[in-house]
Amino acid sequence: MATARQRHFSPHSQAAATGAVQHIEQLLQGNTALWRGCDLAGQGNSGQATGFSELDAILPGRGWPRNGLMEIVAPHWGSGELQLLLPLMRSVIARGQWILWISPPYLLYAPALVQAGVDTEQVLVVDLETSCRDALWTMEKALQTGNCGLVLAWQDWLPGKVLRRLQLAASAGDTLGVLFKHKDSKHSPSPIRLQIKDCSPESRPCSEAEVTLIKARGNFRPLSTRLPLPLSSPVKRSGAARA
Repeated sequence: MATARQRHFSPHSQAAATGAVQHIEQLLQGNTALWRGCDLAGQGNSGQATGFSELDAILPGRGWPRNGLMEIVAPHWGSGELQLLLPLMRSVIARGQWILWISPPYLLYAPALVQAGVDTEQVLVVDLETSCRDALWTMEKALQTGNCGLVLAWQDWLPGKVLRRLQLAASAGDTLGVLFKHKDSKHSPSPIRLQIKDCSPESRPCSEAEVTLIKARGNFRPLSTRLPLPLSSPVKRSGAARA
């Protein structure tokens, strides 16, 4: 007769344990509400690389979240927020997915995007003149589809209820959504919030920027780093930003 210890380490039990571990891995990968204790700032490897080692070092999972909602707070548009995301855009394009821009305040500058390695044939734009209701509907649908790998939106005054709805859509579609805002909201439900400062873009694109992680899961204190940015800007800067 097998002893209790022998039964515990039987091949059947080991197979069941392996299956349980695989199931947990699937849950962790498919649900942004679940995360490992090691996924604190600069630890773990669940994120997708930002293209900036200094930024990876302060982000949970050492990179951008693979899905969900993220906020980038900038004092004014053109503070380096898009240059910060150029490596991410290239990786989304390389996967054959679309990038959707919702109400960008500047005109896109296609030559700079191409120079940065972003195929403009895989970029869609919802014009600034589109109503907020239609823009949000488009954003939610895009976040829910697996064909869109990245959604960028300039929406400054969205209530928490709408943000939670967009977060659910992004998790369901396994898509990353980025909201650009002028002011930070401490009560925002978005799991990650970054702030860009100390950059003056009036005359030329930012060459560097200070980026502060002001909120992240498992992160209880702000962390900052200064990053060199690509000089080519993906927006046309000849005129003032559109309101």
